[in-house]
Amino acid sequence: MWIDTHCHLDASEFGGTSLQLAQQAVAAGVSQIVVPAVHLNLFNQVQQLAQQHEACVYALGIHPMYVPTSDEGHLQILRQRIEQVLSSEHAHQLVAVGEIGLDYFVPALTQSPLLEKQEFFYTEQLKIARDFDLPVLLHVRRSQDKVLKQLRRIRVRGGIAHAFNGSVQQAGHFLDLGCKLGFGGAMTFPRALQIRRLAAELPLDALVLETDAPDIPPSWIRDGYNRPDQIPAIGSVLAALRAMDVADIAAASSHNAREVLPRLLLN
Repeated sequence: MWIDTHCHLDASEFGGTSLQLAQQAVAAGVSQIVVPAVHLNLFNQVQQLAQQHEACVYALGIHPMYVPTSDEGHLQILRQRIEQVLSSEHAHQLVAVGEIGLDYFVPALTQSPLLEKQEFFYTEQLKIARDFDLPVLLHVRRSQDKVLKQLRRIRVRGGIAHAFNGSVQQAGHFLDLGCKLGFGGAMTFPRALQIRRLAAELPLDALVLETDAPDIPPSWIRDGYNRPDQIPAIGSVLAALRAMDVADIAAASSHNAREVLPRLLLN
């Protein structure tokens, strides 16, 4: 069985088909789907998905691209919501704080005052993860070094560097801090030489699989959205890159996911 460690199954692009897509993924061999929230307004949706479909679990956080429409009060609500969930009968369904991090790809987010604001939201959410002993799902787009800098300062229970596209040296630093590295649809493109090299050469126990659905569709989806049922095919590409058996990739990547997100074992 496979695990999709990062899937925005609550996204508006899916309309009312989220539960159907989860069922299709299970039929394809995906045993668990991690659904990270990106904004306060979506906390209820990701929680409801976990309660409605046994394959779904979730994370709560504020994505850096949603920082402009968030305020400090939202951080307090996030802290209160996590505390509330962890004392409830559904505590096992919350597996991480995320999606959090830094985005230095969008020009507006790299200019004052939004640059400082997204860095503040990132560090404050790291503190929340530390205080509740939860791992983090990290957005690291063109920001690996700054994300690492704060991870060294505010130590958390590991996490996943989502859609990793850094250097071998940066990969090593994430691993040293107890993180795994997320690989998905980008790895399936022959021209993605750096990502494919990393996927082939990094230690197998460093890697987890993800779709980031509806985003980052694999090479064979020409027009349309990515879906969690694509994980087995994405995993097959990783197996080919590493000259391994597909079943071994499924077992190893799922083991790695449960190691870095130990609350998956509760579900």
